[in-house]
Amino acid sequence: MIIRIHEHARQDLLVGHNFYEESKAGLGTYFIETLMSDIDSLQLFAGIHSIHFGYFRMLSKRFPFAIFYEFDGEMVLIEAVIDCRRDPEWIESRLV
Repeated sequence: MIIRIHEHARQDLLVGHNFYEESKAGLGTYFIETLMSDIDSLQLFAGIHSIHFGYFRMLSKRFPFAIFYEFDGEMVLIEAVIDCRRDPEWIESRLV
């Protein structure tokens, strides 16, 4: 299965990395490693997650982030990686 990460989602990951790295050295790297592991798990689990705002939503196991993606049976497209502590209206506007 192919997993692609949209440029907007790459930027989301970078913002998350910078936020956690400012908090504690090395935490940003751990954030990226964890989220990439979550994304890699979509090789097995794509399409089983609930749909929110028109996208499948997988919650990260270690950080308060959600991975929003599309799945057509052959390819996963990561559309956004969003901090779940954001206002739900902001999240919806970001995705729609």
